[in-house]
Amino acid sequence: MASHGNDATRAAYEASVPPFYYRPSLSDCPQPSGSTSPWHSRPSGHPAQSLNPARRLLREQWIRAKYERKEFLHPEKQEPYSAGYREGLLWKRGRDNGQFFSRKFVLTEREGALKYFNKNDAKDPKAVIRIEHLNATFQPAKIGHPHGLQVTYLKDNSTRNIFVYHEDGKEMVDWFNALRAARFHYLQVAFPGASDADLVPKLSRNYLKEGYMEKTGPKQTEGFRRRWFTMDDRRLMYFKDPLDAFARGEVFIGSKEGGYSVLEGLPAGTQGHRWAYGITIVTPDRKFLFACETEADRQEWVAAFRSVVDRPMLPQEYAVEAHFKHKP
Repeated sequence: MASHGNDATRAAYEASVPPFYYRPSLSDCPQPSGSTSPWHSRPSGHPAQSLNPARRLLREQWIRAKYERKEFLHPEKQEPYSAGYREGLLWKRGRDNGQFFSRKFVLTEREGALKYFNKNDAKDPKAVIRIEHLNATFQPAKIGHPHGLQVTYLKDNSTRNIFVYHEDGKEMVDWFNALRAARFHYLQVAFPGASDADLVPKLSRNYLKEGYMEKTGPKQTEGFRRRWFTMDDRRLMYFKDPLDAFARGEVFIGSKEGGYSVLEGLPAGTQGHRWAYGITIVTPDRKFLFACETEADRQEWVAAFRSVVDRPMLPQEYAVEAHFKHKP
């Protein structure tokens, strides 16, 4: 540093960073507020993590990759995440019983899929996840492990969640970057005229917000029930438990040009909610009513909703809206 300065040193150690490799930022993996943290769901034997363990993991492995392993000086060292094929064992949470089991995962760019097998010697996979529908995001607080990764994909136009971890942080970050590499090469084929700068933001995404709210049903006469909500771009999903495999329901949130709006408060006469800070989402078909525990929670949710409503819809999002299936 003293001899060459920061810029020259960075240029040397980052000489050949693949465009798909995740570079940590200050906005990585924001944690839910204290009133909405699902840490009670962690696997037994894992202590609570301090704030932003995902950011710490990504930063640590980025630093080790640069200076300790010198992966970006020697591209041959990038094979674990750039070879187009990866196979290994990950601890996967069972869909129904909440326990984690060792499962074999295979990522193959040639087939455009991530597969997992219930037995190491099984010929047929338990699930085949298409790369074009896949997203991965680190969720250590929710999963209860510092290397916890949430993989989501669309199944029958509904979101399916898979929760995995590995005891080795490098192994988990390598899987994360391998998934991003597969997404990158798929998008290069799907959008041949797009630049790397256009494609990189589409490789993986963090959720706009997660946390608990109360909701009522479509008739708005049912009692409000507490649910865990995840805002994934224009999909608002709600779960009974933060680690559920499938959402109880999903709400598509379009743009204000399409008749969508977000209001603070609930319609006059609304009953059944314990929490006092209401939100009304207006869609062309109906109104959705939610209640937050604190004013701070409400302001965060309203900001997340309005960031989507104020953004014009892309052509492909109209197709999602047209085929969207809401589960009441």
